[in-house]
Amino acid sequence: MEIVVIPVTPFAQNCSLIWDTSTMKGAFVDPGGEIEKLIKAASDNQVNIEKIILTHGHLDHVGGTVALAAHYKVPIIGPHVGDKFWLDALGQQSQMFGFPPAAPFEPNQWLNHKDSIELGELTLDVLHCPGHTPGHVALVERSSNQVIVGDIIFSGSIGRTDFPQGNHQQLIDSIKENILTLPENMVIYPGHGPTTTVGHEKATNPYVSGQWG
Repeated sequence: MEIVVIPVTPFAQNCSLIWDTSTMKGAFVDPGGEIEKLIKAASDNQVNIEKIILTHGHLDHVGGTVALAAHYKVPIIGPHVGDKFWLDALGQQSQMFGFPPAAPFEPNQWLNHKDSIELGELTLDVLHCPGHTPGHVALVERSSNQVIVGDIIFSGSIGRTDFPQGNHQQLIDSIKENILTLPENMVIYPGHGPTTTVGHEKATNPYVSGQWG
C-alpha cells in the first residue's frame, strides 16, 4: 500500500491518500478540508479514487468528506456508529472550531471491529479503538506493515479525551490491546504529526510504554 500524507486545515490534520499499486485503486482517509489540494494529489499520483474512509467524526478529519465524495461519486465508509453524534453535530463543530460551515451527513457504511475494507488487491483490517471518540477506528494494512490510527496515538503522545464521550482509560486500553499488539516494526500514520512505529511507541511513549504506562 502506497501512502501520501497531505496535511490539511489549520489543525494540520494528516489526510492520507492510499492506493494499491497493482490496480491504482485508492481512497482518501480523513479528508478534513482543502479538497482542491487533495484532488490534485490524487491526479498527480494517477490514483483512481474509489471511496472515502473515516477514522472518526471530528470536523478536522471529515470536513471535506461530502464535497470530495460528490466530486468522485464514491461511497463514504466509516467510522463506527458510536461517532454518529459527532457527524450529526458538524454544524456546531464548525462554530466551535472556527471552520467553514459543514452540514451533517451519514456514511454509506458504518464500520465494526474486525471488519475489512477491500481496496484493489489490498485489505484494510478495521480495529475499533474507542477513547478519543466512542466510534474511532484504526485501519491496518498487513501486507505493507502499516496502520492508520487517526487520533488514537501520536509520536510520543495520545489523543485527547476531554471532548464529549471521551474516556482516558478506554483510550489507554484500546491502544494497549489493539495498537501495541501489532508487529513492532509496523509503521503508524497518526492524524497529526510525524509517522512512528509500534515498537518506538511501546518503548518511549510516556502514556503507554512499559516504563510508565
